Amino acid sequence: MTTATAPTALDAARARLQSALSARHADAPGAGDLPAPYVVPLGAADVLGFGRPDPYAGTRPAATVQLTSRAVLIGPWGGAPDAAVCGQCLAMRWQRLRSRSEREALELGHEPQGAVDWPVLTEYAVDAVWATYSAVFTGLRSSLGAPGPEAPTCPEGSTATPADRALPQVTRVDLVTLATATFPLLPEPLCPACVHEVPDTAEAARMVLAPAPKPDPGTYRLRTLDSYPLPTAALANPVCGALGSDIWINPTSTTTAPVAGTHFVRGYAGLNDVTWSGQANRYATSRALAHLEGLERYAGTHRRRGTAPVVDSYRNLSGQALNPADCGFYTPQTYATDPLVSPFDPDRPIPWVWGHSLRDDAPVLVPSRLAHYSAGVDADNFVFECSNGCATGGSLEEAILFGLLELVERDAFLLAWYGRTRLTEIDLTGAATPGVRSMLDRAALHGYDVHAFDTRMDLAVPVVTALAVRRDGGPGTLSFSAAAGFDPADTVESALSEVLTYIPHLPYQVAERRAELEAMEQDFTKVLHLKDHAQLYGLPSMARHAVEYLEPAAVLPLTEAFADWQPLRPRTGDLLDDLRFLRDRLTEAGHDVIAVDQTTPEQHRMGLHTVSAIVPGLLPLDFGWTRQRALHMPRLRTALRAAGRRTDDLPEAEIKAVPHPFP
Repeated sequence: MTTATAPTALDAARARLQSALSARHADAPGAGDLPAPYVVPLGAADVLGFGRPDPYAGTRPAATVQLTSRAVLIGPWGGAPDAAVCGQCLAMRWQRLRSRSEREALELGHEPQGAVDWPVLTEYAVDAVWATYSAVFTGLRSSLGAPGPEAPTCPEGSTATPADRALPQVTRVDLVTLATATFPLLPEPLCPACVHEVPDTAEAARMVLAPAPKPDPGTYRLRTLDSYPLPTAALANPVCGALGSDIWINPTSTTTAPVAGTHFVRGYAGLNDVTWSGQANRYATSRALAHLEGLERYAGTHRRRGTAPVVDSYRNLSGQALNPADCGFYTPQTYATDPLVSPFDPDRPIPWVWGHSLRDDAPVLVPSRLAHYSAGVDADNFVFECSNGCATGGSLEEAILFGLLELVERDAFLLAWYGRTRLTEIDLTGAATPGVRSMLDRAALHGYDVHAFDTRMDLAVPVVTALAVRRDGGPGTLSFSAAAGFDPADTVESALSEVLTYIPHLPYQVAERRAELEAMEQDFTKVLHLKDHAQLYGLPSMARHAVEYLEPAAVLPLTEAFADWQPLRPRTGDLLDDLRFLRDRLTEAGHDVIAVDQTTPEQHRMGLHTVSAIVPGLLPLDFGWTRQRALHMPRLRTALRAAGRRTDDLPEAEIKAVPHPFP
């Protein structure tokens, strides 16, 4: 294990390998045409800047060989001129793929202990490393017209795409088996050797929205999934995958064809396991969706644009900055009892990033913590944000539109839940499309009936809540999901597709945690994490809190339920018209509409854009019962009246003080 290797042992092994490779290089015919090997150890010091300083930080960028406790990494080599990378890029991506225990040891400064003679560098192991090294670099010369063997390529049967093959490569030699494998490496946007950080500026954040022609008036994605040049092997591989070490399918699922991956992200609360997935009816579609979601979360967790935040107090920035209070705070009791958060202080300097107000057509500063949900420092720990409003698209306009739709979806869901709103159920049986009919049948095989509800409030845009109900009332009783979109039929299908991903596993999850979930039912303060909210409603006894869904106000066909939306719906061939429509509905309701560009350099190469959309005043989705900002915001009291669902503001006594079931 890497963290069990004393730095001195790895240094000594590095010196042995450096000496042996240098001797072979000197004796090799035509050695002058090969770059001299330069070896550094990898895995004995933190290369991400959290723990003890890396003693090889100054020379690591130029390294061509990196020695770990089990393998030798050769490269980077090859790649197009616009994809330059260095040894530091490789080291950073490698470390992010280590296990939780290894990363904690490296990044929290723990003293490595244990084996002192590992790795063992036998002569035949060194020969294998040298043979691979010379093949890589002479093969690279051969590809440029010089004589010599071809360089290694991505492993046979890998998911490497043309975009992968245009990237620099890294070849791994296993010191136990001597097996070799080659993987593409994306440039690291936070590499201190390749990227020189510059201040974030208002001018750079200014967005000029442009016409975005759609394939047809009823289509809201500008490009098909398979049109993006995704370097799938570079996104997920065990040496330097940008999103994780692997991507896997779940062939046991009988409702969707799930594909998922995961990686650790260090945030203000330590290492977080960030999972990305796609759930469609075909594995190929799910895989593309999973990669896109992974890239979206990669962009959303931290700012990866080579810019330094503005650090100042809100009081000093007032007039050009978003007031964090408009996005909601926790209760004083939460700040007094939760050691991970503290009240917002307008006089305390915190990091800010520049966004753009679509209402005012002007730059605006946004707290980093509200725009990047794993970023933050002790000074700005006034709230835990999640991926609310983060979205990816083929243009800024598309990304902003889908980010805003997600905010509208979650706001409407929370208004309905906490406001005890009886909704109109959509009749799914009368005019079900083949896709909907198939989903209903697959749910029925698991013993579930699936329902859909019109959840629109005061913003007109279709929002649909889906609810799966276990027929026999056993564990996994209720499962919820939601979606928002301009096309009601597509929105219904999106909501149903999501809820179907949960029901095969929910009964087992509830059975496994039953005692823990029953304790949460008795004491809601024990509801702490995202999974707690959804799994709590797998308890049969919690169904009593969802009576508004189990006893709907009415049941209508889809066309009748959304008949009043059809005259309002924009039907042009320009996505910008759809975005302006949604922006205007939000501003008419009294809200600013802000977009923070999160697009990473990797996404830019792929033709992707990611934004964090922020609409101060809409109810934000939070997880953990004591961290529910929505319960204390004015909109929860007023929006139902504005939507015509009440004649008065929602009284405090009528708020449903029960954790939401949003997954």
